[in-house]
Amino acid sequence: MNDDDRRAVEAALTPVELQQGRVIYEPGDPIDHLHFVDDGVVSSVAVLQDGRTVETLMVGREGVTGVAAMTGARAAFTRNVVQVTGASHRIDAARFRALAEDRPGVRAAIGNYTAVLQGELEQSAACNALHRAEQRFAKWLLRCHDRVRGDTFNLTQEYMAAMLGSQRTTVNEAAQGLQKAGAISYSRGRITVVDRDALERVACECYRAVDTFRD
Repeated sequence: MNDDDRRAVEAALTPVELQQGRVIYEPGDPIDHLHFVDDGVVSSVAVLQDGRTVETLMVGREGVTGVAAMTGARAAFTRNVVQVTGASHRIDAARFRALAEDRPGVRAAIGNYTAVLQGELEQSAACNALHRAEQRFAKWLLRCHDRVRGDTFNLTQEYMAAMLGSQRTTVNEAAQGLQKAGAISYSRGRITVVDRDALERVACECYRAVDTFRD
């Protein structure tokens, strides 16, 4: 987008606080707004009929939630939920579609971002099928760390298990292993990244393959 496109979008934005656990939309809901995340983490979470969940996409300050609204589509199988407290600027979906129709730069930016998300989905499918829980957990923590301010964030074992599609005991074992390795400290739902290099050594190749914060 050029500066004029950016100013047109910014004029339509409204600041919003994002509290952990806030559900932005459920499966089947209309997507009324897109959120440009300033801080924190928002996850798209697949919800199965038996109630189990697993994260499919993570969005932080690099991106925007609700891009399916660009076609007027409803949320399909995913719940959009705030994973780590932060803030965003939101825009009415119909207003943003109108801006994209009038401005090729806005339309191109969304198209490029959608392609990035598609790549992330494809990589995640392979990751979830082939990589060990500790590797996936390390990757997931690194991606959270990239998107929050500071080294500490609040995440319960129950919540992490739901995001990873794993048993709580599996996440507990992975967290203990990373703590023994000196990569993190974890107590009462608070995780602190102590040694990022150590965490990267444990993480699977998918972190470097899809992460938008890498050079």
